[in-house]
Amino acid sequence: MKIVCIGGGPAGLYFGLLMKMRNPAHDVTVVERNKPYDTFGWGVVFSDATMDNMRRWDPVTADEIQEAFNHWDDIELLFKGRTIRSGGHGFVGIGRKKLLNILQARCEQLGVKLVFEVDAESDAAYPDADLVIASDGINSRIRTKYQDVFKPNIVTRPNRYIWLGTHKVFDAFTFDFRRTEHGWFQAHIYKFDDETSTFIVECPEHVWLAHGLDQADQAQSIAFCERLFAENLGGHQLMTNARHLRGSAWLNFQRVVCDQWWLKNEHGSHVVLMGDAVHTAHFAIGSGTKLALEDAIDLTALFVEHGDTVDKIPAVLTEYQAKRSIETLRLQNAAWNAMEWFEVCGERYCDQLEPEQFMYSMLTRSQRISHENLRLRDATWLGGYEDWFARKAGAPVVGKAPPPMFTPYTVRGVTLKNRVMVSPMAQYSAQDGVVGDYHLVHLGARAMGGAGLVMVEMTAPSPDGRITPGCPGLWNDTQQAAFAHIVDWVHANSDAKIGIQLGHAGGKASTNAPWEGAGIDKPLAQGNWPIIAASEQQYLEGVSDTARAMTRADMDRVKAEFVAAAQRAAAAGFDWLEFHCAHGYLFSGFISPLVNHRTDEYGGSLENRLRYPLEMFAALRAVWPQDKPISVRISASDWVEGGITASDAVAIAKAFKAAGADMIDCSSGQVSKKEKITFGRMFQTPFADRVRQEAGIPTIAVGAISEADHVNSIISAGRADLCAVARPHLANPAWTLTEAARIGYTPIAWPQQYRSAKPQLEANYARAQAQASAK
Repeated sequence: MKIVCIGGGPAGLYFGLLMKMRNPAHDVTVVERNKPYDTFGWGVVFSDATMDNMRRWDPVTADEIQEAFNHWDDIELLFKGRTIRSGGHGFVGIGRKKLLNILQARCEQLGVKLVFEVDAESDAAYPDADLVIASDGINSRIRTKYQDVFKPNIVTRPNRYIWLGTHKVFDAFTFDFRRTEHGWFQAHIYKFDDETSTFIVECPEHVWLAHGLDQADQAQSIAFCERLFAENLGGHQLMTNARHLRGSAWLNFQRVVCDQWWLKNEHGSHVVLMGDAVHTAHFAIGSGTKLALEDAIDLTALFVEHGDTVDKIPAVLTEYQAKRSIETLRLQNAAWNAMEWFEVCGERYCDQLEPEQFMYSMLTRSQRISHENLRLRDATWLGGYEDWFARKAGAPVVGKAPPPMFTPYTVRGVTLKNRVMVSPMAQYSAQDGVVGDYHLVHLGARAMGGAGLVMVEMTAPSPDGRITPGCPGLWNDTQQAAFAHIVDWVHANSDAKIGIQLGHAGGKASTNAPWEGAGIDKPLAQGNWPIIAASEQQYLEGVSDTARAMTRADMDRVKAEFVAAAQRAAAAGFDWLEFHCAHGYLFSGFISPLVNHRTDEYGGSLENRLRYPLEMFAALRAVWPQDKPISVRISASDWVEGGITASDAVAIAKAFKAAGADMIDCSSGQVSKKEKITFGRMFQTPFADRVRQEAGIPTIAVGAISEADHVNSIISAGRADLCAVARPHLANPAWTLTEAARIGYTPIAWPQQYRSAKPQLEANYARAQAQASAK
């Protein structure tokens, strides 16, 4: 094949040499606009895993890189006058120029033709090429030329950064955070040879502008950074090798994602994007070079597998895109999480978190590193952090500290034994609103299963507030007595607390249980009751019954019903009350502009839309015992354009905090069937994190939290204070006890009737873990 690589970065050079090495008959040319052995930029990083992959494909190049690279395991944080270090992270650092020089020399050794000082503007310049590799960088001209085919999605991020170097050599990947009168700056620092380190300075746009850096030239910007980080630099200067850039050299990161990765041009040549031309990954996790090198490896591997002849190119490129797009998306998502962490840390974490927790939050920012993964990397550091966390939480520490999920948590006069909450989950099994033996078994089993707090499903204060005829209620003495029986049983047979969630179905009322009639959200075949909402509403267009807009009289009636229900809940002995303002039910409908179209004082602005929910909360707080907490469940995002956003959620949380709420339970969605939710593990936790830090109120995280590792990571990083676990508790009432055994936390207490099973379960998990480690 005749192969032309346009762009002499890591992707183009490495692909060229790998293909030439495997088949010397290939005619391979790499075209680069810069001079021979010249490049811009400082050091680059990639992981030990990438280095191992390179060694399998070309040991000669890998050995040369290994001789030149700097390897380190430690990450060091400089923050608020403290220095904290954690090890076991495994990075490789090498100068970009040195890396390219090694690849260039290897290309020449293998017979790859290197053409320098040629600015290839188009693939059309090489009409006889069978395969054109467009590795021409983030501003790829070839991608732009065929943008209707490649469909690039390019997002410019808000933070500003400047890529500098220094002759001070750092022995760890160092993060240095500095506060100024206008906000926070951070530096990402790592050495890449024996005498030079990369020094990237980053800050939010508004901080950059406030310091007048938009008016500064490169020399003035460097002088500013030297003053800011003088304590760390210790007299060393900062340097730039970006004199070719105009202005100050402060940049905005651009995230690039392409729908299509290859095409066949008018000359019959196959053109494929590679490296930064097709995808970028933020420097916060250092994966840009990794992605480029592994693009080259995977494309080469597919030619080896399918055959490296011209007729195989379409099949190879099709599989290449399918394979690499998945891996790239995984890394880009991790890089996106890390990037966003650095973009918001000044507002969300730097002032709010103590250095120990800030370090944990920073280490787990990409969500690729979990609690137990940190233990594998540096058990000593994590053990010390767990000890710190446990003591802050007031847990008695004798010997080894408990994992964070098993530390106590106190709200008002209620202390939970751990951070696990059985989420309120609709069971649709009450009779005339009265809970029975089913609910006793359901809630009692989960109370005995180890959770700190067990929540009753959404309970209506009136018959017309139920979602279905099978939903529980709390509007009469019979219902109160039935609940009191369950509460008394839980208190007598476990050390769990039990709470009740009060809510009104609003426009989603008078529907079937999921397994009955036409199914969930569909109107009852018979026996429907009139339904009310913030505004006239039909939840399922053309299907649902139409709810009428509430009048002031309706509001007063519903408020009185909620107050009576809260008083009954207190009399029944519940420890905790949650006010349901999520999922498109009545009070969520008032808050969301997708449902609330009122023109009176209860519609329009967010302040107005919150007016009735806040009136209701104030009434509940007035009658609920002052030594017992009230949480508020909100939909922190409607996942629909024009609906509630995460920014709105912060404002909503602040309003409820001011009214006396103790916690915000951060769920999302279920307000509109037009929602487009991005699912994934712990997918709603970012809402709890943002609300907790920006609104300054404790939060409950919920949504796809299914392992102890998830809970420990969320609680340790301060992303939430409690974790509500739903479906895993349906599958296993003793989920909390089971997860304790699985992670080897044996001090947890079991119900005395079940204790004989405890050592066996713990031994089984320990044996399985030992066998897995031995493989």
